[in-house]
Amino acid sequence: MARRVTRTVLLLVVVSFTMTWPAFAQNTSGQADWTAGISDAGRFGGPGSVGDTIADDREARDPAFRLPALDEARKDWFTWKDRVQKEHGLAMGFDYTAAFLGATDSLGDRRASGGMIRSFGYWDLTGRGTANTGAFVWKLEHRHRYGNIAPNALASSIGYVGVFEPPFSDQGLRFTNLFWRQRFSGGRATITGGFLDTTDYVDTFALASPWTGFMNFAFSTGTTTIALPDDATLGVAGGTMLGKNLYLLAGLTNANADPKSPFSEVDSFFSDNEYFTSVEIGWTAEHSRIYFDNAHVTLWHSDSRQKANVPGGWGAAFSFVRYLGERWMPFVRGGFADDGGTLMEKSVSAGFGYDLVPKRGLLGFGFNWGQPNENTFGTGLGDQYALELFYRMNLTEQFTVTPDIQYLNNPALNPTEDSIWVFGIRARLAI
Repeated sequence: MARRVTRTVLLLVVVSFTMTWPAFAQNTSGQADWTAGISDAGRFGGPGSVGDTIADDREARDPAFRLPALDEARKDWFTWKDRVQKEHGLAMGFDYTAAFLGATDSLGDRRASGGMIRSFGYWDLTGRGTANTGAFVWKLEHRHRYGNIAPNALASSIGYVGVFEPPFSDQGLRFTNLFWRQRFSGGRATITGGFLDTTDYVDTFALASPWTGFMNFAFSTGTTTIALPDDATLGVAGGTMLGKNLYLLAGLTNANADPKSPFSEVDSFFSDNEYFTSVEIGWTAEHSRIYFDNAHVTLWHSDSRQKANVPGGWGAAFSFVRYLGERWMPFVRGGFADDGGTLMEKSVSAGFGYDLVPKRGLLGFGFNWGQPNENTFGTGLGDQYALELFYRMNLTEQFTVTPDIQYLNNPALNPTEDSIWVFGIRARLAI
């Protein structure tokens, strides 16, 4: 009974704050070069969300190589896409990303590789030409491996409690997003309903995208301490500014999800009553920089999942990020979990992003300490430590390559190795 009351209150919070608080919100504008492509993320979508990805891919770069024929083709293509969006409200994007990882030691396979082709977009069907649009949003993917294992399976193969490049699996054709997004008060408030990706709004972080940022999930959502449901989880989420600087995000989704067949879990949303809920309160310098100058606390709860035999749990995460001098982005993030089947019970990450060559190259460095969840993996495991360094290069305006190196100290599930090096490279072509 208490859980049902909590969920009802949460839904009322989402709806009421979305509908009422925007009246007090103040408009802001202006973005730095590094944040220019993030205009849609300023409306409560994380770095991997559909709107943010389309906006970021549209931004002009200063790449390492200029090919006149390619530049002209890009100009024509994006001119056509801009015209379609202006005339019909339809924004769309496509990309292909490949990832290759190798470890110096392993209990099983030392190498992993895979790729992903994606089609994503949104169609403004109401309020077109205004900031208060109602849109249908989708993201369809095909995930595949090249060798024996996909990149997301390498961490368990080497005995590390964690995951590298979590989206890069061998699932084949599947959905990530299929929902309705409604904006209010000039984009200062948003509510979404349908099949969601919780990483689009829970504890988001500008360098967390597995397509453009860190490869180790320890630097992403919840620093591996949140019991996230799978993609295409049925539910509702909303966000609103509570004035110029404070904001609120909340969501309730099905703890059970199947991205390969999302409609198969619709009945379980109403019959199993197993939900993932979250509430986040945060501060930002201004709405347009919400994920670049940001401090927030996220509270979450996950019901036990009977069919999957996963226990329920709850926890909290925090994040502090600043964007300094339009080049540096230091961050400190962490969280703890009381069960929930999470990877880590406690985890803290710190590091920075640095715009080494504006509009061409981004350097990222992070350190993570983690305490494995003893309810998931058993007692007696030591703490883990990880370092990661990557450099994302814009070789052309639409093609990026990201070399990556990680050092793992005391991989908790590997009794034979005290330290392991992991080398990776990721390439992404966006159109």
